[in-house]
Amino acid sequence: MGILSKDSRIAILGAGNIGLSIAKGLLGSGRFIPENICLTRRRINLLSKMQETGVRIERDNARAVEISEVVIIAVEPQQVNGLLREIQPVLQAKTHTIISVVTGVKINQIERVTGEGIAIVRAMPNIAISVGESMTCLAANGISGDALEIAGDLFSTVGTTLIINEEEMIAATAIGACGVAFFLRAIRAASQGGIEIGLQSNHALSIATQAAKGAASLLLAAGSHPEQEIDKVTTPKGCTIAGLNLMEYEGFSSSMIKGISLSAEKAGLLYSDDQD
Repeated sequence: MGILSKDSRIAILGAGNIGLSIAKGLLGSGRFIPENICLTRRRINLLSKMQETGVRIERDNARAVEISEVVIIAVEPQQVNGLLREIQPVLQAKTHTIISVVTGVKINQIERVTGEGIAIVRAMPNIAISVGESMTCLAANGISGDALEIAGDLFSTVGTTLIINEEEMIAATAIGACGVAFFLRAIRAASQGGIEIGLQSNHALSIATQAAKGAASLLLAAGSHPEQEIDKVTTPKGCTIAGLNLMEYEGFSSSMIKGISLSAEKAGLLYSDDQD
């Protein structure tokens, strides 16, 4: 039994792509009462379909905070300071836990606006949260002993969680959040290769998708290193090693590493303290 209950009241401020993914994941888990989940967004008309699920829709961020205990901030980095100033008057240290999923915004930067005393957790989920398969990394400011437990309990209902040092959060963002797109692009490339050698497009995509899922499942189940599993399917003068060697020659691994490094660099520049 987790620290949160079905009656826990959750506000998601900024129900864009990641905010909606979180909401869908929480609803899909069946653990929380829809009416206790409150969503806000500037263009509130875009939430009409979500309203049909029973969740509460609010235009006023401060009102959403007042009726909630867990406050998930999911706006764009350039909108963070304005949102924090809007909700700061209604934040209560004994009531609220803030969870920020905003890329590049540090906990102490949030505290500068909210003031000290509020429990703050920095979280980085990914869009697979909508299907309960997110990898969510967590770090906290240590104000409340329950803050990390609350965040861990919430995000474990929609995937896997890992507590890390906040200094690692940008790197975790590049691999865990941006990384979903990288792996999706790899699946797309594999399916295109399948089409080129004769498969129907839908068959190629199905095979590539399941192969990727199987590869990840092998590592998760055994806790092994990728090369250990690769060794099991590469034989001398075989077709697998021939394909792998050509991909490496063409820069497969180095391109992935460079892409992750660039994403981390960009993620670290998305937020500026001097925004209005």
